[in-house]
Amino acid sequence: MKELPFWAPMGSSGLQINRGSQLSPEEVPAAASKPRHSLGVLHASYSVNHRVGPWWNITSCRQQWNRQILKDVSLYIESGQIMCILGSSGSGKTTLLDAMSGRLWRTGTLLGEVCVNGQALRRDQFQDCFSYVLQSDTLLSNLTVRETLGYTALLAIRGGSPGFVRKKVEAVMAELSLSHVADQLIGNHTFGGISNGERRRVSIAAQLLQDPTVMLFDEPTTGLDCMTANQIVVLLAELARRDRIVILTIHQPRSELFQLFDKIAILSFGELVFCGTPVEMLDFFNGCSYPCPEHSNPFDFYMDLTSVDTQSKEREMETYKRVQMIESAYKESAVYHKILENIERTKHLKTLPMVPFKTKDSPGALAKLCVLLRRVTKNLMRNKLAVIMRLVQNLIMGLFIIFFLLRVQNDVLKGAFQDRVGLLYQVVGAMPYTGMLNAVNLFPVLRAVSDQESQDGLYEKWQMLLAYVLHVLPFSVIATVIFSSVSYWTLGLYPEVARFGYFSAAVLAPHLIGEFLTLVVLGMVQNPNVVNSVVALLCIAGVLVGSGFVRNIEEMPIPFKIFTYFTFQKYCSEILIVNEFYGRNFTCGSSNGSVTANPMCAFNQGTQFIERICPGATSRFTADFLILILLLPPNHHSRRKHMGRTLAVCQLTASISHQTGE
Repeated sequence: MKELPFWAPMGSSGLQINRGSQLSPEEVPAAASKPRHSLGVLHASYSVNHRVGPWWNITSCRQQWNRQILKDVSLYIESGQIMCILGSSGSGKTTLLDAMSGRLWRTGTLLGEVCVNGQALRRDQFQDCFSYVLQSDTLLSNLTVRETLGYTALLAIRGGSPGFVRKKVEAVMAELSLSHVADQLIGNHTFGGISNGERRRVSIAAQLLQDPTVMLFDEPTTGLDCMTANQIVVLLAELARRDRIVILTIHQPRSELFQLFDKIAILSFGELVFCGTPVEMLDFFNGCSYPCPEHSNPFDFYMDLTSVDTQSKEREMETYKRVQMIESAYKESAVYHKILENIERTKHLKTLPMVPFKTKDSPGALAKLCVLLRRVTKNLMRNKLAVIMRLVQNLIMGLFIIFFLLRVQNDVLKGAFQDRVGLLYQVVGAMPYTGMLNAVNLFPVLRAVSDQESQDGLYEKWQMLLAYVLHVLPFSVIATVIFSSVSYWTLGLYPEVARFGYFSAAVLAPHLIGEFLTLVVLGMVQNPNVVNSVVALLCIAGVLVGSGFVRNIEEMPIPFKIFTYFTFQKYCSEILIVNEFYGRNFTCGSSNGSVTANPMCAFNQGTQFIERICPGATSRFTADFLILILLLPPNHHSRRKHMGRTLAVCQLTASISHQTGE
């Protein structure tokens, strides 16, 4: 086929079409001696059910309609090749990648097979076979490039000396041209850092550390300028030439990239209207009487040709019939039958290599937990504003209380009971909110990272959650002690060191429970604003019903009385009341006045008040503490056989941190 004229301006020799899997003379012996890996998708279809109307419309809510997102998609690619999947928005490009990577089993109905080296993959094999780089980069902004890749390597590789991990990280950075920014922070939209293109290459580098053979990329050029996007695609083509299978979706590729792709697939409304080499694509559309005009971008031309125009009914019907005609012609073409033949042929070959799984010799659970704890701590500690606010927010709340109360009185007529009850109510009600604010502000970023990395098989989500919990414990203890040290003695509460310790412990519990409860809800709800509202309502309900400050628990209806046993505020309030009122005697006016003259003087001993507000709380003091401890996340006992590995990985992470100058 002669060279097309609209590619000529690229240089004196013009731009040559990349003819599929052709190899240079130097590469032929190596390719012939080593079997090539293959990936085949056979008759993949995917559909989901949607409710017709909103949930509040009972009649229409029960009705469902089935939406077909993928329709009988088949494709084939071998190692050393790069495939580009084109299609307009909503054509099913990302869904196809999700289906190939095994991430659609939990939703909808997925039919068809995904075969690697002729073997149909089981559900548990997808995660270990594919590396998937999503459209958005989920990276921790306060880590450097070297630290990001170093921690990823520690999560993926078992054992190995610090020198081995360091050399592997350096090799990957050199391969992706990241060495010059190795010690720069990743950054985000709030503050600087590396560029978007460099951030995208870091995401690719993190996947390369697991030594994948099959790599999927969802629109890797989104949000990048033309030059950077071109560099990313050239980089992916180079990765494919190193015996990898690379598949990417792309929205608006430049015409210069046409030569880089070995295979091009075009999707339209979930249907594959073409899949083949660039030469086969030109020949196919020429045969359909749709030749690409001169000086036109073939990507743009063929995407417009296979898209449905919905601006008007007439135009929609016209373009839809055209797409259906092209799709029917493709299903009858030799290109399509060649794909099916290649998939069936690889199923019966005996010389193909085994399924190329990623690095599976990963560290143990405790070793991964140690790495995650160090990574989370380093990332959050560099957020100085967040650290300062976490430490002083309880103190700021305490200063407001101090300025309002100044000092609690010992005279019943001057509000000795009322001031103390109001103070304890404020402490029990406000401490969970400060914990909630910490989790809502800091954990969503970690959750996004753990969602991505857990799907990549680096670790389980609970390990990231536990690492965050272990990280916040010392901060919560310090912040609570600061608050208690200033508030307790300034306000004039029971002057005893042991009572101060009990007070601090009782205040720490609702602060931790508020943060941990928020973490649980964040695991189920993605929107932090919704989580904020849910946790706030739960805390308000708990303090109103369970504390006993608003209404005496003994006088509540039985359902509310039962509910109090499930609120942490009940146990925390009882501890604080007993801690402050037990053994304390109050005065009532002047010493010459009659005690019986004023009804408020009926209670002049703390034990009387305790029995009135929460009868029997004195005998439950220790039990209340134990129940609060049970409400906190359970302690995870480490196993001795993992301890050596954990210490080794901790030393290895410390070595990497030392080399980065931290």
